[in-house]
Amino acid sequence: MANTAPPANQKELFGHPIGLYILFFTEMWERFSYYGMRAILVLYLVSATTGGNAGLGWTSTEALALYGWYTMLVYVVSIPGGILADKVFGQKKAVLIGGIILVCGHGILAVEEMWAFYTGLGLIIAGVGLLKPNISTMVGGLYKEGDIRRDKGFTIFYIGINLGAFLSSLIVGYVGENIGWHYGFGLAGIAMALGLIVYLWGQKYLTNVGNLLSKVERNEGASLGNLFSELLKSPTQLIISIILLGASIWGWLELGFGYGLLFLFLTLVVAMMLMVYKDLTSQVMKDRYVVMLLSFTLVIVFWGAFEQAGGLMNIYALDKTDRILPFSLPLIGNEVPASFFQSLNALFIILFGVVIANFWAKRKLKNKEASSIFKMATGVIIMGLGFVFMAAASHQYASNGAAAMYWLVLAYLLHTIGELCSSPVALSFITKLAPVRYASLMMGVYFAATGLGNKVAGVIGEFSQGEPTNIELIASSGDLTPFLNVNDSILEQRKNFEIKTKIYPVNGEFNAVDLNTNESVLDLVKFENENGKNEIINLLKEENVTQENPYYAVFSFRNNDEELSKEELDYSGIVIIDEVQTEMEFRTFLGITIFTVIFASLVLLMLKPLKRLTHGAEDDERELPEQEQYDLGEKDFN
Repeated sequence: MANTAPPANQKELFGHPIGLYILFFTEMWERFSYYGMRAILVLYLVSATTGGNAGLGWTSTEALALYGWYTMLVYVVSIPGGILADKVFGQKKAVLIGGIILVCGHGILAVEEMWAFYTGLGLIIAGVGLLKPNISTMVGGLYKEGDIRRDKGFTIFYIGINLGAFLSSLIVGYVGENIGWHYGFGLAGIAMALGLIVYLWGQKYLTNVGNLLSKVERNEGASLGNLFSELLKSPTQLIISIILLGASIWGWLELGFGYGLLFLFLTLVVAMMLMVYKDLTSQVMKDRYVVMLLSFTLVIVFWGAFEQAGGLMNIYALDKTDRILPFSLPLIGNEVPASFFQSLNALFIILFGVVIANFWAKRKLKNKEASSIFKMATGVIIMGLGFVFMAAASHQYASNGAAAMYWLVLAYLLHTIGELCSSPVALSFITKLAPVRYASLMMGVYFAATGLGNKVAGVIGEFSQGEPTNIELIASSGDLTPFLNVNDSILEQRKNFEIKTKIYPVNGEFNAVDLNTNESVLDLVKFENENGKNEIINLLKEENVTQENPYYAVFSFRNNDEELSKEELDYSGIVIIDEVQTEMEFRTFLGITIFTVIFASLVLLMLKPLKRLTHGAEDDERELPEQEQYDLGEKDFN
């Protein structure tokens, strides 16, 4: 179906098209579902397998690894989602199909089975891939070229995202932590269903955006098949692609199947982007395309740091933050749930979103520097500085055994200001620079860059956990029962578990004593190799650890064989020393600050030549006459 001509007067509300508010509420409920699940996912993974609200008992390293893969894939599949919208469904129908898949995915997560857990995650990944890039592109299509309201429109849309995120972190977080993890997952599905209802009701306000192009219009741009077939005729692009393919094979062999597939996917994306560049017909389009690619690197760096919020910082709130209040609150008592800290980012966006958008708009009207590249780089610097507070929290934890809550609050505040400078502007920037026939595809690449940043965040989180010492359980179930402090249902059900200890050197060796029973746990395990054991001994000596001033360590065990009887235990495990872990996290937080500030500062040094390459894409933004600004965005808004 071809796009219809825009009406002379589009209905508007508060100075923006009514369609913006339909997309606002649709995305609000979709983000409620996504961020609600995100707020409790890592907490569910690392929570103990005992008690009435049992988690999976994974280690922090395992949880952060899954978090990185999941949050990456959620956005990477935006590329095929954009392609399907451009070539098959149209953006409007793609959003609808994605929403239906999301309802199914969140609903399946409510089932307390591992097959349901992985199936639900897979459906959510597919649903977000169809919905996320296309609903954002539809927002851009509501505004005419040069309309200064476009950035404000994206900021309003972004506030909708964070209104959903704020409510979900509190509501889903509370339900998940206090009633049941799977009830929280199910509640997220109900929210997505509400978003679908809003979207279907508001179709009459979206009649001229998001429609499938006519066959002639779809064929105007080169298909991906044509792009890759042309690759064989392009020596430079082909050589680059072959080199990257070799790196993919190396990744497969050295790092595992998952990373091999990731590198292969990145090879295909790079090859595609090279051929899109070659397909562009004017130097202006090519120059703008180069600037857009650089903006993608800023996106990767930003989200690689920012997404520590749902992973490493989430675990930090759970395990290392003093969350006790001097007073009691309804429902939660005097202990703040760890998931509640996830709401701070969204709350600050709601409070400061319009303020910061107006600040930049006024700078623009006064002819002061307010280009998108400048805003994005500034946002990266501000966000990076937020990790100074997390480094301070690590230092306080090392000294006092707990970090104050205000460090997290301050970190989230700077992260939010940085995000408001960068992320909504980036969405708008892509719609200004992307060639029209590749608009949805480029939006998909933007979200894929976000996904790659999320994976980087997961990798950073994994490395911040340090190198654990591997052990093997050699005890019988009877030997373990006193340490588990519960009946032996943990072993009968083959659940993962951990034992918290204090460790100190003794006569050239070391001892590890359970904090609850004050009995040694070393008779329960054997070390995989002597090197790991000797490293612990040497560390304790170097740090002058004594029985009176011990270090603390967690012995974490994971089941290897579901089929054995409870008497035949097959558990492997790791030893994680808390003080070593804290030092690693301190270095990680400080390292993020240093890298982000230096990287973004280098971009700012190149600001003038980068602005020249945009060829005035943002210079003609203005307050449009009333009649003109009510028209829908032209098809070629780049």
